[in-house]
Amino acid sequence: MRASNVVSVFGSSKPEEGTPEFALAFEVGAALGKQGFTVCNGGYGGTMLASAKGARQAGSRTIGVTSSYFSRTVNPWIQEEIRVGSFVERLLKLIELGDAYVVLKGGTGTLLELAAAWEMINKQVIGKKPIVIIGSFWNGVVETLREELLWEGMGDCTQYIKAVDSAEACASYLAEKLR
Repeated sequence: MRASNVVSVFGSSKPEEGTPEFALAFEVGAALGKQGFTVCNGGYGGTMLASAKGARQAGSRTIGVTSSYFSRTVNPWIQEEIRVGSFVERLLKLIELGDAYVVLKGGTGTLLELAAAWEMINKQVIGKKPIVIIGSFWNGVVETLREELLWEGMGDCTQYIKAVDSAEACASYLAEKLR
């Protein structure tokens, strides 16, 4: 594994400190940081703040991709801010920077990030990169698409997605995949 491997972390901007979602995102950032990964995310609050905080406290580098579309400031745990103009540019930059992707619980924005990265890999717009979903939140979406694309004759498109139950399992899997 190169010390410069970047993992883009996707998740909700809503969780606050003290919630299980915030704690998990912090653990993800810390576990990735301990493995030497740079943690990249959307740079704002919620799981973005938590994963950046965990990574920084583990001694790792953080990148936040922000957009002038949102009238928010970058969270204090981000070391390098990359500011882009539009919502779509932000999405594409998060995907471009990632050597792998971690997907936490989230809403339609997180669904868009998961779907965009997954489709870009499926259509070979980008190389094969691991996508890790943590917990069971996205399992129904992934299984529904797997069944549909098998029915369409597209093969098992879930081969790039790994479901794990913990931050440590996520970091260990990515360390193995990116060596």
